[in-house]
Amino acid sequence: MLEVLTYLHGPELVARFQRRCGLVLVEAAHHNQGRTRAPAHADNKPRVQVQGTWDHQDNNSKHRNMENGCGAGGCSRPQYEVRNWLLHFLFLFSSALGHEIFYITCLPCIHWNLDPFLCRRLVNIWTLVMYVGQMMKDVLKLPRPHSPPVVKLETRVSAEYGLPSTHAMAATAISFTFLLSAQTRIQFQFEVGLLIAVTLSSLVCLSRIYTGMHSVLDVICGALISAVLVFFTYPHWETFDHFQLTSRISPILALALPLFLSYTYPELDHYCTTRGDTTTILGAWAGCSVGYWVNVQLGQTFEPQGELPVPLPTLTAHALTVSAARFLLGVVALVGTRQIVKALSLQVLYSWYRVPRSNESARRRREIEVPYKFATYTSVGLVNSILVNRVFFLLGLL
Repeated sequence: MLEVLTYLHGPELVARFQRRCGLVLVEAAHHNQGRTRAPAHADNKPRVQVQGTWDHQDNNSKHRNMENGCGAGGCSRPQYEVRNWLLHFLFLFSSALGHEIFYITCLPCIHWNLDPFLCRRLVNIWTLVMYVGQMMKDVLKLPRPHSPPVVKLETRVSAEYGLPSTHAMAATAISFTFLLSAQTRIQFQFEVGLLIAVTLSSLVCLSRIYTGMHSVLDVICGALISAVLVFFTYPHWETFDHFQLTSRISPILALALPLFLSYTYPELDHYCTTRGDTTTILGAWAGCSVGYWVNVQLGQTFEPQGELPVPLPTLTAHALTVSAARFLLGVVALVGTRQIVKALSLQVLYSWYRVPRSNESARRRREIEVPYKFATYTSVGLVNSILVNRVFFLLGLL
């Protein structure tokens, strides 16, 4: 069994998959032979470690570089040849479905254009699986695939550990939570929904291997852990919904518990994006949860009225135009909220801790990173769940 796990976690299996899909590492001797080189954003250097009073000191940086696939001299820019551009762009797009740009646009879009109930279910499960996945990464501390032989196409999370793949966890949880929850809300053919769920989750899982960010074992474990969490929580979804929407202590717990989990997130011996990303997720959930509770108290949830399940909306030109308008206005509202609250919270925290505003690296400190990210994304969640649909109503877009 140990040999099988070692094989599945090995970088050669990832490199072999990349070669089969047309992504080939180019040897240094062939760099000038007209092959396609990695663009500037594919620089595979690890995140620069923060120096000074406000930064985490790291005496094991060389060891971590070796763990994450970099040599003793650091990570050089990978040179690669793309032989199948269709698969290349398909996997890059699929991988992007696990990044913040997807969560801040597509999940709220379900709230604005389809059913807030479904968005609430997705946000609840997404938060649970992502917190479990991020915690497991920093507890298990298993490295990402080595480069070479693997080609790494992303750099932001290169300092993170690998197992489990949170992309695989989120894709599995979102796809199948939507499938299970939509049955009672929307009329659709279950077999078609199942095919779409399997396809989307599989593409995201495979994309993490193609981009060189995870081993096969990372992806398998991520999908399995997510499936287990969905399976064991599914019988309690209705009970949690009722508590979340009606209990007087729901908004208090929705703010206090995520903030506590953010501050008590495990400390590493080096700066890593996992704590900040986890705080972002918990903050977004806190804002949405409070917002859903407020909507119920105000008696306006914007959920479909009448007998359920309702038919899927007809795709007319007018409906598409209105949906596009809601999407654009909603994204502007969320991104604007994000930028404004982020700037204000950083200004307050920098003043409180007497840190020069020019010290960009200070935001990596827990005392600053946690409150500014939590405040920012709690505000985003509140705007999404309370304000945006009311603006649509005033503008005649509902």
